[in-house]
Amino acid sequence: MPFGFLAGTEISAVESLRFDFSTIEAATNKFSDANKLGQGGFGDVYKGVLPNGQEIAVKRLSVTSLQGAVEFRNEAALVAKLQHRNLVRLLGFCLEGREKILIYEYIPNKSLDHFLFDPVKQRELDWSRRYKIIDGIARGILYLHEDSQLRIIHRDLKASNVLLDENMNPKISDFGMAKIFQADQGQVNTGRIVGTYGYMSPEYAMRGQFSVKSDVFSFGVLVLEIVSGKKNTDFYQSNRVDDLLKHAWKNWTEKTPLEFLDPTLRGSYSRNEVNRCIHIGLLCVQENPSDRPSMATIALMLNSYSVTMSMPRQPASFLRGRSPNNGLNQGLDSDQSSTDRSTTCSIPWSVNEVSITEVYPR
Repeated sequence: MPFGFLAGTEISAVESLRFDFSTIEAATNKFSDANKLGQGGFGDVYKGVLPNGQEIAVKRLSVTSLQGAVEFRNEAALVAKLQHRNLVRLLGFCLEGREKILIYEYIPNKSLDHFLFDPVKQRELDWSRRYKIIDGIARGILYLHEDSQLRIIHRDLKASNVLLDENMNPKISDFGMAKIFQADQGQVNTGRIVGTYGYMSPEYAMRGQFSVKSDVFSFGVLVLEIVSGKKNTDFYQSNRVDDLLKHAWKNWTEKTPLEFLDPTLRGSYSRNEVNRCIHIGLLCVQENPSDRPSMATIALMLNSYSVTMSMPRQPASFLRGRSPNNGLNQGLDSDQSSTDRSTTCSIPWSVNEVSITEVYPR
């Protein structure tokens, strides 16, 4: 049965997260275009300033949203309880009439892709920063998978969904509003595919099967992008023989892994850390989900050289040779999500499209 109805003493806690519509309207200057940060399938996103001077990001959900008021309120309250230094924090919600609004902390720096894939700005990401970002993302996903009171599968982990704070620490976004239900199985099947091609695991993209190992696959793609400074989706959209994963695999099997490294880093990097990250990335993008390590194991691999790492198998290749009739949505750019069977929305700090999440109570 659906999970998400709060009762008793928790009602007051929920109400403490509620913002008045008049407060949000004033904070965003009546949702002025000058304050708009982005828009997407779920509605528009605005920057706001509260009376106490706190900057916020306001996601105003579309009035066509099918989610009920009680479900919306309770899910927002549950997600707001999730706190981790590598997650963007949901501060509260507004629910008045047909208005459903989410209020997030505002992150002044842009997303990781803004730096990583820009030929000039990527130089601001030296190797030590990139390794710190990889480690922070791993810690954030580990928290969602295992350490929070809910088990959350992100389903759309990518560079545009990782924000960087003023110290370039990563904060994962769009893990927020979720469908909450009771489920104890390790894998779930869905007829609604959400996410971004190039980052989605093959079992999810092709069969609608997702689990924590789906996020592990996406994390592996992201790690290989951070190491190489190249976007995976650029490869399969340009009809190259190899995608980024195959490119990494080729360098790995030919024992030339450092040729995979972003050329802007060639002057200063840790050889052991680069090799370890490529190794971890390849372990994560293996075709069989059971072959992929858990996020707990990945966190250990990143922080301890005493952990024994298995040899990776060849990466999944489900994106190669796709045709207009093979079931994958055509014409998507690198930051677009599936829209034929999914719902997409815009995160509070970017115009990139992203997905909702699935959450499982423990």
